[in-house]
Amino acid sequence: MADKDMSINEKICYWERQRLSPFACLAENTKGRQLPEPKSSMRTDFQRDRDRIIHCKAFRRLKHKTQVFLSPEGDHYRTRLTHTLEVAQIARTIARALDLNEDLTEAVALGHDLGHTPFGHAGERALNELYPEGFRHYEQSVRVVDRLEKDGAGLNLCYEVRDGILCHTRGEQAKTLEGRIVRIADRIAYINHDIDDAIRAGALTENEIPKRFIEVFGSTTSKRINSMVTNVVENSKDGEIRMEAEFAEHFSALHKFMFDYVYKNEYAKFEEKKVPGLVEGLYRYFVKHPKKLDGELLHVAETEGVERAVCDYIAGMTDQYAVQVYESLFIPRPWQKL
Repeated sequence: MADKDMSINEKICYWERQRLSPFACLAENTKGRQLPEPKSSMRTDFQRDRDRIIHCKAFRRLKHKTQVFLSPEGDHYRTRLTHTLEVAQIARTIARALDLNEDLTEAVALGHDLGHTPFGHAGERALNELYPEGFRHYEQSVRVVDRLEKDGAGLNLCYEVRDGILCHTRGEQAKTLEGRIVRIADRIAYINHDIDDAIRAGALTENEIPKRFIEVFGSTTSKRINSMVTNVVENSKDGEIRMEAEFAEHFSALHKFMFDYVYKNEYAKFEEKKVPGLVEGLYRYFVKHPKKLDGELLHVAETEGVERAVCDYIAGMTDQYAVQVYESLFIPRPWQKL
């Protein structure tokens, strides 16, 4: 029984020890931060990380970054921010059902796309071709929280949160089950909201979705998400995060269907053809004019090289800001009398 003289943090840690799965990552067992800090009496380390992410500038910028459809007309298309919130909701549902650490899961989910470029994956591909060391948004997300936020001080997040962010999309699996939940929640979220957005955009009709997917997953966004989440929960009770094998095959087939019919759809992606030229124009200009960078980016240029600083600058831009900067640099303005 928790002692009445315990701090709130200590009570939460006690609750975690009593209630969470043996496979859960307890807050009191974190490997810690890169720079040691005094513990909070109110919040666990994972709760503090979640809050730091929510309050950081990179998180706020996600509301003006493309998810799939570039600068769509209408208020109901997903942005990188709404995608992030949907991932967090799905991931928390799975974590709660499996008695894993919701705070850690939520922190990873909220931070997983902080390093994403403007213009979605089109912007990511463009920077990857330009920057000599290559660009991967999951690595940039870690760089944002480690190096770029708070004017270069970083957010000093816990090891487990940083690991989950780095491993959320491909390559090595996260060390914690909470991080692995975010990886599958990310796919569940985007494959479903992209179907919804594609239908709204006219790039896909409900009748074009193969019947086998309707039979396996359901006919609506809600039913599809529920069936996928349920399948993960029912097949992840032995310390692994997974779908049932045949269900996972259908899931992968739906993913391929979306690539063929939506992600490569020329009608839906027509404007993306302009992204490489815009990103390259910005990149070449600022590499030649590094003094146009300001704040912490000037320090990055001095210590890590100009191209690293320019890459950070462009990756941090919103879609709107990137267009505005490009126009100010390369598009003539009408003459106005002073």
